This record gives sequence, C-alpha cells and structure tokens, in this order.
Amino acid sequence: MSLNIGVFAVQGDVEENLVATKTALDELGIKGTVSTVKTPDQIAKLDGIILPGGESTTIGHLSLVNGSLKKIKEKIEAGMPAMGICAGLILLAKEAKDRVVGKMEQPILDLLDVKVERNSFGRQRDSFETDISMESIKISKFKGIFIRAPSIIEVGKNVEVISKLNEKTIAVKQKNILATVFHPELTTDVSMHKYFINMIK
Repeated sequence: MSLNIGVFAVQGDVEENLVATKTALDELGIKGTVSTVKTPDQIAKLDGIILPGGESTTIGHLSLVNGSLKKIKEKIEAGMPAMGICAGLILLAKEAKDRVVGKMEQPILDLLDVKVERNSFGRQRDSFETDISMESIKISKFKGIFIRAPSIIEVGKNVEVISKLNEKTIAVKQKNILATVFHPELTTDVSMHKYFINMIK
C-alpha cells in the first residue's frame, strides 16, 4: 500500500513540509507520494493532509473560493488524518482570536475543539527557538521553532495536550488531528512528520 499525502499549497511553508514528509517516509521505509494540493479533486484522493504555517486569514479566504476548504472538512470528518501547523492549527480550530484585536472574522473549519489566540508569543521580531518535550507521543526532545506563533488557550475534553511551554499549550491531538503552534518542518528532525505518517498508516 502506498500513502498519498498532500500539503495544502495555498500559501506558507509548503516546500519545507514536502521535504520533511518525503524524508520521514524514507526514514520509516514506507511507500508514499507527497504532493502539493489546492483543488477539491486533488484533496479527495488523499490519505492525509498537512495544513502548513503561513497567514491563516489569507489561506482561509483563498480556500473558500474554489471549495477546497469544504472538501478538507468533509475528508477530516470522514477520518482522514490532518496535521495543522501554526496557521494550519488556526484553520482547524473551533474559535480563533487575536491577542491585540480580539475575535477574528476568518474562515475556520471548526473541527479541532480548541480556542486559539493568534500572535500569542508576539509578532515576527519575537520569534524564537527552544527545546520542548512531547513525552506522550514518545518525542522527549524536539527543537520548537516559534514564528508569530499562536497558543491554544482552551481545550475540549476530547483533546489530548501533547506539549506545553510556560503553561501555554503548544501541541495537541484529537482523534485524527495533530496540531502544533510551532514549525516542525523548519528543523532537520522529522520526528513529528514520522508520527503523523504513522497516524495515516
């Protein structure tokens, strides 16, 4: 069996996720193809999808235009695994607000039972790297790269908190959804992408 994994390629860290996912497949010795997807037809054929970091409002609005957001929602509700990174996490969330301007009027999928605060760690100049731990998914040390990162300020009862930083929730899992506020595709460590591939498998 060969896995068909898509990186949603509207805007953001697309290329980095393609490379990380291909590397993870190779290291796991699992057959699969990784490609960029934009249209509902492409999304319909996927076994798993990565919603990358970028600008969540832009990604949301552009995805509404061709119906791809609707298809992503259908597929995830039907059980397809999804990994949301930074902006991708915001897209998956039930509610998003900005630390400065408050509640945002932006398209979101309302699938992941969390409330997200955008720009929770500050703006671009406040970006940073730090070691984090995700013991529940057997990743004891990982370099977290935070770029205009959101944080998860509320989680529903069916959401597993995977990692925290200074009491802020930074990684969660809910059934077939894995989501992080940091950027695992920007480090050479592909442990997170391996974990996601095993979710698909």
